[in-house]
Order: sequence, then structure tokens, then C-alpha cells
Amino acid sequence: MSAPAVTHDSSLRLIRALGLIALIAGVLIVWVYELTLPRIEDNKQRAIEAAVFTVIKDAVQRRDFIISDQQLRAATGNEGKETWKVYAGYDADGKLKGVALEGSAQGYSGVIRLLYGYDPQCQCINGMVVIQATETPGLGDAIGKNPQFLANFTQLDAQLNGGGDALAHDIVTVRHGRKKNAWEIDAISGATVSSKAVGRAINGSAQQQLPIIQQQLPQLMEANHGTN
Repeated sequence: MSAPAVTHDSSLRLIRALGLIALIAGVLIVWVYELTLPRIEDNKQRAIEAAVFTVIKDAVQRRDFIISDQQLRAATGNEGKETWKVYAGYDADGKLKGVALEGSAQGYSGVIRLLYGYDPQCQCINGMVVIQATETPGLGDAIGKNPQFLANFTQLDAQLNGGGDALAHDIVTVRHGRKKNAWEIDAISGATVSSKAVGRAINGSAQQQLPIIQQQLPQLMEANHGTN
């Protein structure tokens, strides 16, 4: 008659052991995450810094701003996640050459994060660098290295509408070979999902940020004037 009690006690011990293992594993995961987070953030920031001078042609200096509550302000480094970051690039004489803005959208395998360069003078996009992506090797990951696809981001039309509160035309990705307009992105054949994600990332970011950039352009132009 004692066998059931022994079985019950064994089950309790097993449950307790599994619970302890799960607790230890959870603590270790959190500990490793907290330990590596500063390094991950540092690597991410280094990637962005390198990309800024790639997407803003002729820029040799940089000043960082944020957009918060529809206002452009100098960055202090203590901003929350609810703000948008604006990286302004200047030449050696302090002349504004453009701004770099971030965008993100869901791709085929995960979120695609990118940085694109915007020239306020021509109201066009003149460069794009993929900061983070987990797309399929040999297909989706071509969005960051395919020369023909990257050629889309040379004077890609990003003009504002008459009211200056949105883009005149949505930036969209079209099937490979069907691009007809200056605001369209020619997709990579076989990687349409990833290509469309790039279009959504840029359009979503541009629709919200470019009207503010244009409204407060004098502040950006004067921010680094005459500095070294």
C-alpha cells in the first residue's frame, strides 16, 4: 500500500528539481542579457556611425538631433525610445550636406532596420544601408549589397506635397522591371518580400520625419556652421 506514496513523493521531487532548473536557467539568461546588452548597443551605435557617412555624400562631420513632440532638438544622449534620431552631416566648412534617418519594417525572416540619407535641397534620398536583418542568405540579404537594388537610392523622389505635411507620393517597391516613377523602388527578383520591407521602412519613416526636417531646416543648416 506504500507504493503510491513513494511515487507521489518522487513526482514532487522531480517537479521541484525541474522548477529549480528553470529558475536557474531564467536567472542565467537575464544575467547574460544584462552583461552583453552594453556591448550590443555599442556595436549597433558603431554601425550607425559608419553608415551615416556612407549615406550622406561629402559629409565629414556629424551632429545628432532628435524629433520629439514634432520638434527638432539637439540630442543629449538621454533620450527615450519614443524619439526619432536625426543624424546631420556637414562638410569641412560646416555646410549641411544631408541627414541620415532610421527606418524599420517586418521582412521575410524578421525586422529589417536601415539608415537612409536624405538631401533636403533636392528632397530626395541618396543612399541606404541595412543596419540589421535576418533575411535568407543569397536572396533576401541581397537588399544590403545588390548593386542594382542599391542604385534605387540615388535621387529617389521624396518630395513633400503642397501642404508640406506628407510626401507627395508614397515611396513604394514594385516588382522587378516595373519601375516607372522616381518614387518607386525596383525590387530584387526572388526577394520581393524583403525589397518591399525596405520600401515600407523608408516610406513610414519619411512620411513622419521629412515634413519636420523641412520645416526646421534653418536650424539644421546653422547648427554646425563655422565649426571644426
